[in-house]
Amino acid sequence: MIAELGLAALWLAASLAALQLLAGALAVAGKGGDMAGLVRPAAVVQGLLALMSFAALILLFARTDLSVLLVATNSHSAKPLVFKIAGAWGNHEGSMLLWVTVMGLAGGFVALIDRRLPERTMLATLAAQAFVSLGFYGFLLMSSNPFARLDPAAAEGAGLNPLLQDIGLAFHPPTLYLGYVGLSVAFSFAVGALITREVGPLFARAMRPWVLGAWIFLTLGITAGSYWAYYELGWGGWWFWDPVENASLMPWLAATALLHSVSVLASRDALRTWTVMLGVVAFSMSMIGTFLVRSGILTSVHAFAVDPERGAFILVLLAIYIGGALVLFGLNAASISEGKRFSVVSREGALVVNNVMLSAILGVVLFGTLYPLVTEAFDTRVSVGPPYFNPVSAVFFVPMALVLMAGPLLRWRQDNAGRLGRPLIIAALAMMAALLAFVLLGGGGTLALIGFVLAGGLAAASVMPLKGRNLRRTPLAVWGMVVAHFGVAVALAGMACESAFSVEKLVAVRIGESVVVGPWRVVLRGVEPVAGPNWTALEADMTASYQDSATVAVRPQARSFWSPPQQTSEAALVTHRFGQLYAVLGEAAEGGRWQLRLWWKPFVTLIWLGGLLIALGGLLALTSRVAFDMRRGFARRRIVMRREDTGR
Repeated sequence: MIAELGLAALWLAASLAALQLLAGALAVAGKGGDMAGLVRPAAVVQGLLALMSFAALILLFARTDLSVLLVATNSHSAKPLVFKIAGAWGNHEGSMLLWVTVMGLAGGFVALIDRRLPERTMLATLAAQAFVSLGFYGFLLMSSNPFARLDPAAAEGAGLNPLLQDIGLAFHPPTLYLGYVGLSVAFSFAVGALITREVGPLFARAMRPWVLGAWIFLTLGITAGSYWAYYELGWGGWWFWDPVENASLMPWLAATALLHSVSVLASRDALRTWTVMLGVVAFSMSMIGTFLVRSGILTSVHAFAVDPERGAFILVLLAIYIGGALVLFGLNAASISEGKRFSVVSREGALVVNNVMLSAILGVVLFGTLYPLVTEAFDTRVSVGPPYFNPVSAVFFVPMALVLMAGPLLRWRQDNAGRLGRPLIIAALAMMAALLAFVLLGGGGTLALIGFVLAGGLAAASVMPLKGRNLRRTPLAVWGMVVAHFGVAVALAGMACESAFSVEKLVAVRIGESVVVGPWRVVLRGVEPVAGPNWTALEADMTASYQDSATVAVRPQARSFWSPPQQTSEAALVTHRFGQLYAVLGEAAEGGRWQLRLWWKPFVTLIWLGGLLIALGGLLALTSRVAFDMRRGFARRRIVMRREDTGR
C-alpha cells in the first residue's frame, strides 16, 4: 500500500507540474489571466506531493519491503538502519526521485516567499521550473519507476554496494543534489528573465540566494566526496580526475563564476549578459553530469545506471532544456542592455578576468572528460588523467589566483592600480616566505611549488580587506568573502603539501616487525578476524608512534561483505598536526608476512579544512544577504502600512 501511495503522489505531482507549466505559459502570453492564480499554489502542492512520494520510498527501505523491486535489489535485512535509509538514494531510481523532490520543494519555496520580481517574470520562472521538473517526472514514471512491485517478493535483498555503505556516502549525494537543484532554480530564473526581458538587479537579487545556496552545497558535496574516496577506496589519494568526480566539479566551476557575476549584477547593475549565460551554462553542466552518471557509458562505483535507453532519455532532456535555453538566449541576447560600464582596473574587471579563467578551466575539464568517450565510440581507447588535467588547468589557475589577490582590494567602477602597491608587496613577501619554506622542507614538483607559493600569497591577500575596519561592525558578506578566499589558500596549501611531501611505503612484514614511514614507526602486532553486522574482516592490530612519542592504535581492515559479495579495504587514519598516517592492510605473503601499504601525508587535512572554510564563507555571505532582504522586506511593509493608515 505504501508503494502505491508513493506512486500516486508522484503521478499527482507530475500532473500539477503540467498544470503549473500550462497556467504559467498562458498567463505570460496574456491569454489566461484567470489561470495566473493557479501557478503558485500548484508549485507549492507539487513540492509537498513529491516530498510525500520520497518519504514513502524511505519508509519502504527502512522496513526492507522486499516486495518492491528497488528495495530488493538495493537493500538487505541485515544492514544497519542508516544504510537502509541511505539505500533509498544510493541507486538510480531513488536518486532521481530525490532529485525531483528537491526540485519540487525548491519551486514551491520560490512560489511561496519570493515577491521581489515583477509578477510576469515570476510566472515565467515558475513555468520554466515546471518544464524542467516535468521532464524528470516523465523520466521516472516512464523508465525508472522507483515503486515497481516484485511478484513474488524476494526472500532476501541483494544489498547495497559495500563501497556506498559509509556514513559519508549517506550525506554526499543529497548534498550534491541540493546543489544541482539550486542551479536548476537559477536556470529557471534566467529563462524567465529572458522570456520577459527583465534582466536587471531585481532579477539578480532574486537569483543570488539560490546560486549561493547551490554553490555552498556543491562545495560541501565535493569536499565530502573527496574525503570519502580518500579513506574508503584505500588508494591513498583525494582526487583522481574520475569522470564522475569531474561531473560534480564542472557545475561547481560554473556556479563559482555565476556567483560572482550575479553579485555584480545585483549590486552594481553590470554583467547582465554574462549572468544569464552562466545561469544556463551552470545547469547545463549539471545535466551533462547527470547524463554521464546515468547513461551507462561510464563504469564507476557511483555511476548508477547501465541502461542505454535511460541515457538516451536524459540526452533528449539535455538537448531540449539546454538547446532551447541557448536558442532563447540567442534570440533575446541583443535586447539585453549591457548595464553600467566599468574600467578594466576595477573590482568588476577583476571578476570578469576570473570568470574567464574559471570558464577556461571548465572547458579543460569538460574536454578531458568527454574526449575519451568520443574516441571510444570509434574503437580507440584513450586515458586522460592528471598529466593532462593538472598542468593544463594550472595555465589558467595561476593568473586567476594572482588576480584573486588584488581583486577584493580594488574599488568598484574604477580604480588606480598604483593604490595597491603596499598590499601587493605584502602578498609578494608572503609568497617569497612560502617559497623559502618549501625549499627548506625539501619539497619537490613544479606544480606543488607553484601551488604552495600561491597559497602563501592568497592567505595574506585574503585578510587584507579587513584592514582599517571595525571588525565587530564588518558586514557578514565581507567576512564571507574573506573566509572563502582564505579557504582557497588553505586548500591549495594542503594540495601542494600532499603532492610535495608525502612518503609512501609498500612492505611485507612479520608479526612483531616495525616499519618507519616519515616520522612514524609502525609495529604490526597481529592480524585477527572480526565481524560486523553484514561483513567479516581481517583486522591488523598495529601501533604507531610519532618521533618515538606515545603509541596509538592503528587498525586497518580487509572486509568481506556477503550481500552483495565484495571485498573492500578499510584504511586506518591517524591525524597528527594536520597530517595523517594512512595504513592499508593487504594480503598474506609467504613466510608468515603481511602486506602493508603506509603513507605519511603532511598537512593533507588542510585540503578538506579549506573546503569547509570555503563553504562557511558562502554560508556567512548567504546569511548576510537573507538578513538584508528580510530587513528590506519589513521596511517595505511598514511603508505600505503607513500609506494605508494615511489613506484612512
